[in-house]
Amino acid sequence: MQEFDAIIIGAGAAGLFCAGVAGQRGRRVLLIDHSPKVAEKIRISGGGRANFTNRDLDPQAPHRHFVSRNPHFCRSALSRYTPADFIALVQRHGVPFHEKHKGQLFCDRSADDLIQLLLRECDAGGVTRWQPCAVHAVRQDGNGMYEVDTAHGTVTAPSVVVATGGLSIPQIGASDFGHRLAAQFGLRLVDTRPGLVPLTFDGDTWAPFAELAGLALPVDIETGEKKQRTRFREDLLFTHRGLSGPAVLQISSYWEPGQPVRLDLAPGTDLEAELRQAKLRSRKRLGNELASWVPSRLADTWTATDPDWQRPVADTPDKALARLAQGLSRWEVRPTGTEGYRKAEVTLGGVDTRDLSSQTLESRQKGLFFIGEVVDVTGWLGGYNFQWAWASAHACGQAL
Repeated sequence: MQEFDAIIIGAGAAGLFCAGVAGQRGRRVLLIDHSPKVAEKIRISGGGRANFTNRDLDPQAPHRHFVSRNPHFCRSALSRYTPADFIALVQRHGVPFHEKHKGQLFCDRSADDLIQLLLRECDAGGVTRWQPCAVHAVRQDGNGMYEVDTAHGTVTAPSVVVATGGLSIPQIGASDFGHRLAAQFGLRLVDTRPGLVPLTFDGDTWAPFAELAGLALPVDIETGEKKQRTRFREDLLFTHRGLSGPAVLQISSYWEPGQPVRLDLAPGTDLEAELRQAKLRSRKRLGNELASWVPSRLADTWTATDPDWQRPVADTPDKALARLAQGLSRWEVRPTGTEGYRKAEVTLGGVDTRDLSSQTLESRQKGLFFIGEVVDVTGWLGGYNFQWAWASAHACGQAL
């Protein structure tokens, strides 16, 4: 039976980085993954260019950028391994990158540059990699050692790191393995659901807007009430089944089933005042005038729903203009659901942080660690989830 210092299950962002960190500290590391390819989620992220971190992350205020039952849990790891630390690693490997907007950093060429960086870090640490290799069982013997039954035989180590990710994007191999393993050892779980995911509506409700599929525009979007209210200004995308785009992906992590979502489709504009001014100087049809502030397809679709809006703006009653402006500026919709894990970028929930050390990511089951997406820590869209992968992996790799 082969023996290692640590067995890491899952060769995604967190698993690869943790293996490299631990290996370069002289630990004998075995990295196992059931997929023939490493880091498929990195490969497809950021349009194939991997939005690998975000300069704007504030590790002293993680609740601003992360969702968790305990949003302050991630502060320790994020403050000890920051975006600047990972950027320095990227620069050291000569990987060209650029900032897109809002602090989001992407590889210039492709996400494969990032994957090759992580593989070189593993090679530098002498990490043993088994792929594809299924894990059949994990158990602890009477001496506190872990025995892991794999497709390549049984191996043993005093530490096991679970970096198996969440349930999002099952078509590239996502599974609940990490959650089942946590439950096997008596750890608590926070209920999981899709995060950073498009929202859907029933067919009848959405029928008037389905023809807008493909239309994008900047919006203000919010959900929740009082202290729970969360708001973003991002781009919205209409789809055949509902709403997507960065605005909706962001708000989806805060939206609860049954809650409304409120949108301002002309953010930063006093639409009623503008329409009243237009009424004094224009003979255009209202829909054509409205296209000065929102896309013409949206203006045409919206004004077609009310006879009062199907006339020249000069002939439109003030009350009708007010209703139009209020509808566009305070559009309240009630999603019936989401596109599910198939389209979700992340998984909300996971291993309960109450059962993990914020310093080391070790669970109350001695020698068993959980890092990355499998933990109940979910970042905003824009590189925050990758930074949690690097930070949690680094904390764990230093502790092994």
